[in-house]
Amino acid sequence: MTHTEANRPTAHSHQIRVYYEDTDLAGIVYYANYLKFIERARSEWVRARGVDQARLKAETGIVFAVRRVEADYLRPAVFDDLLTVTTELEALGGARIVLEQAVWRGDIRLFEAKVTLVCLGPEGAVRLPDAVRAALS
Repeated sequence: MTHTEANRPTAHSHQIRVYYEDTDLAGIVYYANYLKFIERARSEWVRARGVDQARLKAETGIVFAVRRVEADYLRPAVFDDLLTVTTELEALGGARIVLEQAVWRGDIRLFEAKVTLVCLGPEGAVRLPDAVRAALS
């Protein structure tokens, strides 16, 4: 997905400012912080689709957990950069959600990841509830 394709029905954009605390001794964003950035964007993607994760957990015990992340660090972000994190649904399985995410500075892709989430209940993996599946697809 390109930065400008974030207007597709299953795509979402979330802006993040790089603060000093996000950087390392070299003055670039510390690699683990990209995972925080894409986590925030995933939460906003779910929220934008009308899924209240706190209520879902309270009422059903269901949560989403990261099962796998494939990440590529392409270029560094630095202090005070305004970044855009794009999130797009790639696949929706019985208990699995696969998302493509990218971090952009303007039209320059800095980071990309393919994230697999699983739907977990109190006893382990469970199928996505129909209402959640409809909201996310």
